[in-house]
Amino acid sequence: MQTTIRKAAERGAANFGWLDSRHSFSFGAYVDPDHMGFGPLRVINEDRVAPGGGFPTHPHRDMEIISYVLDGGLAHRDSTGAEGVVRPGDVQRMTAGTGARHSEYNASDSEPAHFLQIWILPEREGLAPGYEQKRFPPEEMRGRLRLIASPDGRDGALTLHRDATVYATRLEAGETIRHRLAEGRGAWVQVARGALAVNGARLEAGDGLAATGPGELRLDGASGAEALLFDMAMEGAGPRVPD
Repeated sequence: MQTTIRKAAERGAANFGWLDSRHSFSFGAYVDPDHMGFGPLRVINEDRVAPGGGFPTHPHRDMEIISYVLDGGLAHRDSTGAEGVVRPGDVQRMTAGTGARHSEYNASDSEPAHFLQIWILPEREGLAPGYEQKRFPPEEMRGRLRLIASPDGRDGALTLHRDATVYATRLEAGETIRHRLAEGRGAWVQVARGALAVNGARLEAGDGLAATGPGELRLDGASGAEALLFDMAMEGAGPRVPD
């Protein structure tokens, strides 16, 4: 198994006052030919939105967009008619498909919002726009990999239009989980907070690790870690500029 670490401090950055964003892959004005994505995983942005701030209505197309909230609340409204507030423990998936418009605002006028926005290339272009939001209590992630998105929506997960599965975990020191990665598949581990080790390599908040199979990933908790693990088919998943 081959692994590569993407350190938090090496990510792209954008700060607009109301938004402080860190980009694991090329996004917007940040262009890095060496970091255009990983397989079908095209965007991981760690966003902090100031109280009352947010993204006004804007369009997307042909992308699976996942919002994973860490702190605060994210008020969402889109052209499918979906609207609501995404809070810690909630995970949201929007299929932009043939075209969708949406807005995202900090739901609070006094507290910041902190979340990961993730974009995954869909299995094909031209899908019908769609929206899902589900809650995954923290206790379901503790000491294990909790499936939060998959192509078949099994185990109460969100339905993802791609051969990719997404897991969330919370690990304390002394806790270990293992994940087997098959031939032809890649994994990305994104640490949202705390620290853990992947196959002996220590990762801190904001760090990411790319791995290509076959092989086993061993995640060892170090200090209050919360992380996402993506397991994806790599064939036919070249990067493109996101909309």
